[in-house]
Formats: sequence, structure tokens, C-alpha cells
Amino acid sequence: MDSNSNTVVVTGFGPFRQHLINSSWEAVKEMSKLGLGENIDLHIMQLPVSYQKAKELVCKIWGTPQPLLTVHIGLASSSKAIILEQCGKNKGYREMDVCGFCPEDGCCLLDGPEKIESTINMKTLWKNISVEGIDIVFSRDAGR
Repeated sequence: MDSNSNTVVVTGFGPFRQHLINSSWEAVKEMSKLGLGENIDLHIMQLPVSYQKAKELVCKIWGTPQPLLTVHIGLASSSKAIILEQCGKNKGYREMDVCGFCPEDGCCLLDGPEKIESTINMKTLWKNISVEGIDIVFSRDAGR
């Protein structure tokens, strides 16, 4: 990765189940209208709710455009808060995606690590941000 990169990639997800319009993607589209400042090259991408296709697209992000930062925005329909996830888990996926696929043994990457940690300290971020009228929560137990 180019350490002088000013590129930030933000992803949201496409439709799934009863969510014909995924609010994560709607939020990302709104963010692109606002931008992240004149010195940040913001790229947005919609990820399909497909294990295989999402994996392929996320891998491509790190090849080109070699971003400084990538942020994945997800939808938890039962949540009333913004949840800052410190890690992502590799196992425990039992739901079929939009293509009717479910990973073998519930594992996304058979040779992958049990979890991946963000290099950003989400707990510190959580302690230092606030948005009026919106609950923001820190979590080490990423949903699936």
C-alpha cells in the first residue's frame, strides 16, 4: 500500500431478504455527496450480500486503488445504534446469502484466521466521538 495514499474506500451492502433498499448503501451514497474533505479521494462501493462476490470485491479494493483506509458499513435491522466493530469473525455463518449459498461449515475463509482486528482502536474512537441524538456503541463481538 502506498503510505502517501489519500484514498478512502467506504462500502455498503446491497438488497437482501426483506431489505429491498439497504440503509447501509443509502448512508454510503449520502456520504459520497458530502465527501470527506478536499484532500481525501473518496471511493464508494456497493457489496452484494454474497459471501463469494463480497470476498472478491474486498480483495480487489486492496489491490487497486490501494486505499489508506477502508470502512465497511453494515445493517443490523434490530439495532438502534451505530456499532463500531473492533473485529470481524471468520466462522459461525449459517444464513444463506442472496445467491442461496452458505459457506462450508459456516467458515468464510477455510485457511483464514479465526478473526481479523481493525488497526483502528475502535474503543478509543468510541470514547472520542458523539453525535447528538444517536447512540454509538463499541463492540468486540461482530455480528454475522
